[in-house]
This record gives sequence, C-alpha cells and structure tokens, in this order.
Amino acid sequence: MPHDSSSCRSNCPINFVLETFGDKWTLLIVRDLMFKDKSSYREFLNSDEGIATNILADRLKRLEQHGIIFKEADPDNRSRVIYSLTDRGKDLMPVMLEITAWSAKHDRHTNTPPSFLEEYPARKKSMMARFLAKLS
Repeated sequence: MPHDSSSCRSNCPINFVLETFGDKWTLLIVRDLMFKDKSSYREFLNSDEGIATNILADRLKRLEQHGIIFKEADPDNRSRVIYSLTDRGKDLMPVMLEITAWSAKHDRHTNTPPSFLEEYPARKKSMMARFLAKLS
C-alpha cells in the first residue's frame, strides 16, 4: 500500500521524499534493485556498504509499505523471498540517474563507469529506457 502523506510532518514535496527515503540505506537498496540486479536479502547484505541485518529488514519493510518494492516467494525456491521494484519504484529511475550524474561530477573518487559519464548528458532518455527494460 502506498505511503499516506497525511502521516508526514508536512505536505512539502521534499519532506515527503525524506519521509520515504530519508536515511543512508534506503536509496542504496533501490540502487541495488535498479542497477545491480540484486533481488534477495542475502544479495543486499553482500553490498559494499555493509548494511546490518536489522537495518536491512527494517528498510525493506519500509520500502514495501511505501509501495516502492514488492516481495514474493522465489518461484525456484519457495523458502526464499525475492524483491522487485513496483511501478512506483521504477518511477525513481530519472532521479537515480540524476543523483548518479551529480555524484560523479562532484566526487573525484567515484566508481561511476566512464561510459555512463560520456553517454548520459546527451542520451538520458535512451539510457533510462535501457535500464527500465532490464527491470521488466
């Protein structure tokens, strides 16, 4: 069920985003789903940032409550849960690409692939379509 903005501190659009993603872990989970082909709890735990199990469980639950991700039993292993982005989560693609471009511009230690940096400014829409196609 999507997040109800009536429970937010204010109806400011920036506040709504912060209420949904306002910590250092939540967007990293979205990143892993969107760009790194991760979909399981164990895969998220193995991300470079080293999220704690209790934090991961909480953020996955929060993302599901906000309608950003969907969880279901893995069809190949019914005891395993897999996560995917909902349409609402996929709507974050332009934001995530812009955050990536901004960070690459201002972080001299970025690990953003040079091909992204060369292609993105001129081909935003085609890049977004390519990434979204991989999520379908």
